[in-house]
Amino acid sequence: MNPGAVAIVGLDCVFPGAPDADAYWDLLIRGADATGELPEQRRTGPGFDETVHGGFIEDIGTFDNDFFAISPREAAAMDPQQRLLLQCAWRALENSGRSPSALAGSDTGVFVGVMGTEWAQLHMSDYARVTPQLGAGSSSGMTANRISYHLDLKGPSLAVDTACSSSLVAVHLAVNSLLSGECSTAVAGGVNLVLTPALGLVYARMGLAAPDGRCKPFSADADGIGRSDGVGAVVLRRLADAQADGQRIYAVIRGTAVNQDGRSNGVTAPNRWSQREVVAAACRRAAITAGQVRFVEAHGTGTALGDIIECAALGELHAVQREEPCGIGSVKGNLGHTEGAAGIAGLIKVALALHHRIVPASRFATRENPQLRLAERGLRLLKAPVRLPADEVFAGISSFGMGGTNAHAVLATAPRPPRTPARRTGAAPAVGVFTVSANTPEALRRNLAVQADAVARRPRGDAATLCWNSNLVKTGLPYRAAFTARDTTELAAVLRAAADDERLRAGIADRAVHPPTIGFLFSGQGIQEPGMTSGLYRDCASYRHHLDTADEALAPHLHGSVRDLILAEDPAVHRTGWAQPALFAVGYALFRTLGDLGVEPDAVLGHSVGEFAAAVAAGALGLEDAARLVARRAALMDALPDGGGMLAVHAGPDDLVEPLADEPHVTVAAVNGPADTVLSGETDGLDRIAAHLHEQGVRTRRLRVSHAFHSPLMAPALDRFAEEAAGIDAGTPRIPMASTRYGHMLGDRPLDAGYWKEQAARPVLFAEALDDLMAETMPACLVEIGPGPQLVQLAERAGLPTGVRLLLPVPGREATARDFAETVATLYRAGVEPRWQALYEPARRTAEHLAPYAFATEHAFWQPAPRHPDRTTDATGTPAGAPAEAPAGTPDEVPAGEAGENDPVLGAVIEAIVEVGEYPPERVGRRTRLYADLGFDSVMIMQLKDRIEHRLPRTEGVTVQQLLPALRSVGSLADFLSDWISVGART
Repeated sequence: MNPGAVAIVGLDCVFPGAPDADAYWDLLIRGADATGELPEQRRTGPGFDETVHGGFIEDIGTFDNDFFAISPREAAAMDPQQRLLLQCAWRALENSGRSPSALAGSDTGVFVGVMGTEWAQLHMSDYARVTPQLGAGSSSGMTANRISYHLDLKGPSLAVDTACSSSLVAVHLAVNSLLSGECSTAVAGGVNLVLTPALGLVYARMGLAAPDGRCKPFSADADGIGRSDGVGAVVLRRLADAQADGQRIYAVIRGTAVNQDGRSNGVTAPNRWSQREVVAAACRRAAITAGQVRFVEAHGTGTALGDIIECAALGELHAVQREEPCGIGSVKGNLGHTEGAAGIAGLIKVALALHHRIVPASRFATRENPQLRLAERGLRLLKAPVRLPADEVFAGISSFGMGGTNAHAVLATAPRPPRTPARRTGAAPAVGVFTVSANTPEALRRNLAVQADAVARRPRGDAATLCWNSNLVKTGLPYRAAFTARDTTELAAVLRAAADDERLRAGIADRAVHPPTIGFLFSGQGIQEPGMTSGLYRDCASYRHHLDTADEALAPHLHGSVRDLILAEDPAVHRTGWAQPALFAVGYALFRTLGDLGVEPDAVLGHSVGEFAAAVAAGALGLEDAARLVARRAALMDALPDGGGMLAVHAGPDDLVEPLADEPHVTVAAVNGPADTVLSGETDGLDRIAAHLHEQGVRTRRLRVSHAFHSPLMAPALDRFAEEAAGIDAGTPRIPMASTRYGHMLGDRPLDAGYWKEQAARPVLFAEALDDLMAETMPACLVEIGPGPQLVQLAERAGLPTGVRLLLPVPGREATARDFAETVATLYRAGVEPRWQALYEPARRTAEHLAPYAFATEHAFWQPAPRHPDRTTDATGTPAGAPAEAPAGTPDEVPAGEAGENDPVLGAVIEAIVEVGEYPPERVGRRTRLYADLGFDSVMIMQLKDRIEHRLPRTEGVTVQQLLPALRSVGSLADFLSDWISVGART
């Protein structure tokens, strides 16, 4: 493997006539012309008229500012180049097979090529209108910094301006940063928007402007440059890292080079020898010869002199003995000259061509310029698409700056991916969990619809691989949806139903602010069934592994395999000697399987024999010790004489005092809830109590057990059991553990031999233990770890706090991997970040393309510079020196909402916040977070302080340092100010 190789693992772009990379490839393959007239929106600017032609993105004002927590005021002040790049970078990272949110805090670098500051020319020349927002919004350096800031990327972040070679130079810098170890992932891109006619006038006065606004590269009709918009970004990683992580690789950058013309015929005149040398240098770094290059995406602006010099430079290298001439072309024939984005436009074209193994034809190639002498220079103009062979192919990209900075890159086709393990033949399609996340409920609906349409366009097939990719890419945002599916038809249907049905969407979507606290409840005896969890054992490799491990730990202490007994559906599982080890094995395997998926308990509780697996989960017992204890406990109890039973009673223990007084051989065995009591003892006594209670209208039910557990009838076995337990190595639980022996949290009490003896003899105080667990740890999710519903039913009847989720990974004997996956999906929606790979076999964990994130389009920000600026106003149209107004009117006219009407301080705070950010008033409420929801920064905090003092003069003494801790939310700020005012009033 070439240690200097860098993989292109993700990409996204917006070009004229191509809103995304798929549309861009379609445009290239069709050889389409994307040029046209300047959009109406931009004709209002100074200097433009209706005759301007070029390549233009139709709508550059639309921006999803809420997604990036950018205030409307700041969004309106931002150069649309910054806005377009933010969304492009997010989609490119998604396209790389990773959630952008997962890269937060990483050393990911951002390298952006940008040419000119036309937005600043429009908006920064009238000094009376300058604001901090316009200052940051007009800086070309901020094009890269915005991405790093909003995505929380900590690697290098820089913008480079080398004129038309800017974005390929940015790629060069990104490649070198990766190879030096400065960053492990890099976003490299470029952006260009035609906002003023200034550069077009420069081209015209240099004799370089095409009259019809079209570039005609290498054509006999070439007559100059047509300007064009464009934005593109690629995600780069070291090839070895990309392969190790199983990322899709579009192409491999084998070498890049940058040089300068030096002193040539003029600072803007191209230099043939420098162009030749930069191409040669890139080939040397790629460890190839120019003769190995199949095609070159040339700079190809369509100026007569520029095309001639470029072809002469290429001919110096390519006029060698070779099977066929090197193909050349230029995307500028389709789009026009995207200037600062020209290099990235060419790079993405070449990456897609190598990925699809087809090189698109070059527009205007049919009338080749004979002065170029292509044939004798080993070159040919691509007049039709060319199919590439199956072996490794090399291609080049050139980009030359007006000031003489030249860049060239050599790309190669991606290496063949390693063979994935074969899928099991004859097996049903694997189940997967498809995830979608967004920043608002409406955004979630929009993205559900987009994913539904994209999946529906696929042929019917297994959904697991798509689900795996969604877990990598479509996670990390607060509003979450998740669905289980086995095939694409089913998946498309459930996505569409969720997008269309308000009630269904409410049922599957959650806002996950923090990971939930999770409690594991380990089932006790009585819930076992022949064949329990056999479907999960068949479908889930992780569960198979852990059940096998538990079986190996139990085997030395049993006369057979508990795993084989379960899978054989042997009714002997109901005998105590097998039931307790089988439940322990299932509980152990389930909690370990959930652990493999990243679902760890914050607290545990076990019911009777379930307490052994709970102790292992809490770290208080090792597997070997617990397995020996469970096996000996079960054997000793099973060896007791038959007789005795257990009776479930729908009443509390206080209601049973009278009937129990007449039956000395019956006792309370478990208190499971306010009206859930279990009695244990001699069968005749249980029958009499049942008959008595039946006459009083109290429901009872005999339990399917072999002995009278938790009754004095267990006494003959317990002394021997205590002897067996004496040698165990029991520690203190590492996580909170509720004891059903004590009826409260265990704390630092030892799980020694005495504990386990008393635990088997005394009543199971499940209800009290659950109450204490809820009070101490406040879990949002309770997960039953067992083969069916037992404890979740008890917990549900116990009157839990509102909102606690009761989850059942194995709802019964016929449970499969799908039921288990449903629990994982629910936990994800609640805020858990699962380790998804444990849910899928390796054969399913391959890269698949998903539809990109669908940003909101209802917000448009377009501020054309006035033809006759009024120097008495600032950038928001407010008289200079006066507070800026929200769009709805003066501050006094901004409604503060019902909360503000009842709380004058809160109302004033809301008004001030609305004014500072120009937010819609309905977006700001008491629970709104200033940083996370509104995107406040230090500049906005200073502006907010001034506006609050204007409305609430008695807060004038508050310092910024005192204010900062109160900025958690609108409500916390209002409460702080209310306290400040009230203290001031008292003093």
